[in-house]
Amino acid sequence: MSRETNMTVGRPTKLILGLAVPLILTNVGQQLYTVADASIVGRGVGVEALAALGATDWLYWLVLWTVQAMTQGFSVLVSQTFGSNDKKGLRKAITMSVLLCAAVGILLTVVFVSSAGWLLHLLDTPENIYDGAHIYLTMMYAGTLITMAYNMAAAILRALGDGKSPLIAMFTAGCLNIVLDLLFVIRFGWGIPGAAAATLLAQLFAFAYCVIALRKIPAASVEKPDWQPDSSVIRRLCHLGLPLALQHFVIVISGIIMQAVINTCGFVFLAGFTATNKLHGLMDCSASAFGYAASTYTGQNWGANRLDRVRMGVRSTLVLALSFSALLAAGMILFGRHVVALFISADAANAAEALSVAYDYLVVMSTFLLSAYVLHTYRSALQGMGFTTAPMLSGLTEFAGRVGASLLLTKVIGERGLFYTDAAAWTFAAVFLAASYYIQLLIIRKKGLTYQNTK
Repeated sequence: MSRETNMTVGRPTKLILGLAVPLILTNVGQQLYTVADASIVGRGVGVEALAALGATDWLYWLVLWTVQAMTQGFSVLVSQTFGSNDKKGLRKAITMSVLLCAAVGILLTVVFVSSAGWLLHLLDTPENIYDGAHIYLTMMYAGTLITMAYNMAAAILRALGDGKSPLIAMFTAGCLNIVLDLLFVIRFGWGIPGAAAATLLAQLFAFAYCVIALRKIPAASVEKPDWQPDSSVIRRLCHLGLPLALQHFVIVISGIIMQAVINTCGFVFLAGFTATNKLHGLMDCSASAFGYAASTYTGQNWGANRLDRVRMGVRSTLVLALSFSALLAAGMILFGRHVVALFISADAANAAEALSVAYDYLVVMSTFLLSAYVLHTYRSALQGMGFTTAPMLSGLTEFAGRVGASLLLTKVIGERGLFYTDAAAWTFAAVFLAASYYIQLLIIRKKGLTYQNTK
């Protein structure tokens, strides 16, 4: 049975949902890494250990989100060449993406491993959690090539319409991560280093599974001549991937500034904030899943010169994403107290205060979750069409919203003003991207442009 999916024919809603659901489950599996680490460390080691993991969140996301954005950008060319049935171009897009990822992965590893301690000091990480945070962050940075390899392999599979293989890989790896967490952290008593080791080993397994799946897809079969460097393809990939990486880099920088403000609120507030931040990843991963589905669908149809189907697909994605976000937000508000309790033992010192912080933050985040889904849909649609300027600039709007809220609201309503930072960032970016998308459609219609002369 064919693993790839041609999204230039068939009902958009069915195609997008068919790709988005496996992606949601895949992303949930990927988020199980950090959730399992936080839950097992928080309940098995203590509140200070949980705070140590939380102190690394945005610093690790600086690499993770950059990697994910870059590989998503590279995969746009894969989906476009697949949609236009350009077999040679598809093979070149795959091989040049792999070479670029290897080079960037090595560079990121060297830069961030050497600067982990400096970054933690820059954020005024509390001394009582510094050592644990430094060990965890250094180990995760050292595994950047593993993270890059998995995300590139999974992005290629998704660009070809195969959402099931990354799902199986990540679900199995997520279960493996939990088992290894229990073994390394609880049984062997390795604590925070054990949690990092479990995550990296699980990701390595996920990468291996995706490579096996790729080898079974005829369209992704490459030969030795395909590995010959092609400057035109590399430039095209950089045009698609680097603006997205820069966009996410700017977004994470805003989060790092916010993290520095959070670190001044004490380790109890930091622990509660960390518990909900792990759920933030779970809630946002479904938003990004609909975005990835929209990007793949849009890329294939843009490559096939089907602007009519592009518009239909964006509308279908919005309806699906908004419905899902409403259900998820309601569930988190109703049952959130029980969920955040998974991260903090009720018997631990300061547990009640940390749990209160976690739930209050969760309610605010859930209320504004709708904005996150809107921004992912429009951002990914623009990326799939090959327009990278607006998505890149949207990073600046997120930066302004997050930094502005973290610096201003804390002066007005105190430390709990930090709960509204993501809400402000999502809302500003969503409005900007929606406007950019419809303006782009108007330009295309007015000038009578097609895929061939906008590319």
